[in-house]
Amino acid sequence: MKFLRKGKVKEVYEVSATELEFRFTDHISVFDKVIPTLVPHKGATLCRTSAHWFRVAADLGLRTHFLRLEGADRMRVRRVEVIADYAKITAKTRNFLIPLEVIARYYVAGSLDDRLKKGRIRPEDLGFKKGRVPNYGEPLPEPFFEVTTKLEKVDRELTMEEALRISSLSREEWDDLREYVGKLDARLNADVRSRGLLHVDGKKEFGFDADRQLMLVDTFGTADEDRFWDLASYEGGKQVELSKEFVRQHYRQTGYHEALMAAREKGLPEPPIPPLPDAVVREVSALYVSLFERLTGERFDDARAAR
Repeated sequence: MKFLRKGKVKEVYEVSATELEFRFTDHISVFDKVIPTLVPHKGATLCRTSAHWFRVAADLGLRTHFLRLEGADRMRVRRVEVIADYAKITAKTRNFLIPLEVIARYYVAGSLDDRLKKGRIRPEDLGFKKGRVPNYGEPLPEPFFEVTTKLEKVDRELTMEEALRISSLSREEWDDLREYVGKLDARLNADVRSRGLLHVDGKKEFGFDADRQLMLVDTFGTADEDRFWDLASYEGGKQVELSKEFVRQHYRQTGYHEALMAAREKGLPEPPIPPLPDAVVREVSALYVSLFERLTGERFDDARAAR
């Protein structure tokens, strides 16, 4: 196979003109920065978790690029073209990666809470009554959809008009995409709740196939792309993070996140992200393995599940 590129945590290899192989590494990234630390078992848990959800999507009759697993940390997928120049994407372009990340939120958490506190987003934008100040962890009155860039160095929030313009999606295609997310998340949310988890939010990426039919691509429903809380703890009044958010919180507590955001806002050089302490690495590795088992119902050491 020919090595094509490496993303923040995933390597991509060319198998043929129509097929790629993803290798999921043990690297981890937050705030668009790759942490100089490896997390044991992370790659395998993400690969196998995503394969699980791709199979669920297929059961729902939804198209995806997933073909099969090639081991615990490798996945074969249908190939789509990556077009970084928005000007080259038209309403007739086929078999390409839509340059958007679609985020569906179900609770007040993470960056959504940050923006509420800073007044960058209003409670009424989320379906709350005007003047209502929602608390962290509060369920949203209705799912909240957002769009960011996919192929730029740092993810950038987009208005609906910007998203449609750079992707050349029609309004009907956008509605189809939202319907896809809603149908898939309804199943995902119900499945994980039955296993003692809450699906707080998550991102998804899409492409068009050779017939310009929508299909889900990349990965989703994992500890990296989505946020999960322990259901029993939530019902007891606590939000226990069971996703990469655990790592983000570490860097918030150390002050790194504040320094990074300040540098970005002022256009200054970004401070390098420090490695994770060994104790945190052990916790994060255990979290990924445990969450894999709770999300999929599989044992991590069951070799049959990696086929």
